[in-house]
Amino acid sequence: MTPHLDLHADALAALTGWRAPGRAQEALRQRYVEHLAAHPDGLDRTCRPDHLTASTLVLDADHGTALLTLHAKARAWFQLGGHCEPGDATLVGAALREATEESGLAGLRLDPAPVQLSEHAVPFCGTNGPARPVHHLDVRFVAVAPPGAVHAISEESLDLRWWPLDALPDPQADLVELVELARARVADGGFEARR
Repeated sequence: MTPHLDLHADALAALTGWRAPGRAQEALRQRYVEHLAAHPDGLDRTCRPDHLTASTLVLDADHGTALLTLHAKARAWFQLGGHCEPGDATLVGAALREATEESGLAGLRLDPAPVQLSEHAVPFCGTNGPARPVHHLDVRFVAVAPPGAVHAISEESLDLRWWPLDALPDPQADLVELVELARARVADGGFEARR
């Protein structure tokens, strides 16, 4: 099913108005906006070969650790997130829903402005012909968990753990950049100002 048209309009507005932190992120922002302009179903998992997804890097209350999931299909550590669903009205709402479902945490404070964009191939989501895997056009947010938050592993995860920001498991460049951008967001007070 195609997500509601309000979600498409919200995502297009959010990405059109987002100020990207650098040239590479700006190029991705333009790519995402062009994708949405060309595809009314651009947030639906059936949109091939590319579709938008929403994810969240969850930080602890002291901003010293991140809650990462050992993804069951990818068998790698990632931030929480996934596909938009027909009931999602906003992109930030989809990110919060995914983070809450995958962590079991209530009371997450999510910054409504994206922190990073990431386009990546997702072989386990299928292909668009023999040579072109599906790509997720991920819109990433940052959230802070309440003090003393206790997480619960969902069926989508093999494991779920808090990791020190300076000791990420198998740190891929994309995740390292996400952590650095999230650190800057919470450190500059912009996160609190947007609440």
